Amino acid sequence: MSYDVDTKSVDPEEIAHFTAIADEWWDEGGKFKPLHKFNPIRVGYIRDHVIAHFGIGGGATAALLKPFKDLRFLDIGCGGGLLCEPMARLGATIVGADAAEKNIQVASVHAEKAGLDIDYRHMTAEDMARDGEKFDVILNMEVIEHVADVDGFVAACAALLKPGGIMFIATLNRTPKSFAFAIVGAEYILRWLPRGTHRWKKFLKPSEVVKCIRREGLVVDEIAGATYNPFEDRWHLSKDLSVNYMLSATKPR
Repeated sequence: MSYDVDTKSVDPEEIAHFTAIADEWWDEGGKFKPLHKFNPIRVGYIRDHVIAHFGIGGGATAALLKPFKDLRFLDIGCGGGLLCEPMARLGATIVGADAAEKNIQVASVHAEKAGLDIDYRHMTAEDMARDGEKFDVILNMEVIEHVADVDGFVAACAALLKPGGIMFIATLNRTPKSFAFAIVGAEYILRWLPRGTHRWKKFLKPSEVVKCIRREGLVVDEIAGATYNPFEDRWHLSKDLSVNYMLSATKPR
């Protein structure tokens, strides 16, 4: 099923770029290789903060294996479903939404093959907010730097969050270091990503994201950096916000 995606936060150039490479979402050695390597710390960060925020106990085996079983998640800008699938395995009822229809097609086929029940929709945050949808947890990961209207996008996401809910945002800081690492290094020298995947001027400083979030009445709980160790070939959480960072924010009851 398709939905109207003619909203002001959608950037047609960004949609065209990700549509062109959508078939490679699940190729761990392909164009999304960096995201596959980044995924473990994203999943861990989300898991730990959701469990702590909702006070989910680990006493029972079911709760330990499926801690999110009573929670409704939205992964906005879900791409091929790299975050939706682990959230589903953790028990979440999850909606994955993306403005690129081909991403949704790829994600749906992969979830079906994996035997996972994920509600994928070709839809934007604004569409869902107009429909009155509500979620306990919103994953807004590596998408905010690709939208055309950041303020409108954040406002729509905030409207989708239930009182007492938690939202996660991951993005790139706009610093000389991020230009050197994420653009020159990742796209031109190492060729981890296709050229044009990111536009440095659209990167957001933490202060800018925090301002948007607070304007919508949300409370920022934590900001953490993410750094890559080339010797270990792994990402780690850190205090360094100069390139990649993640934050969690909650909506007061």
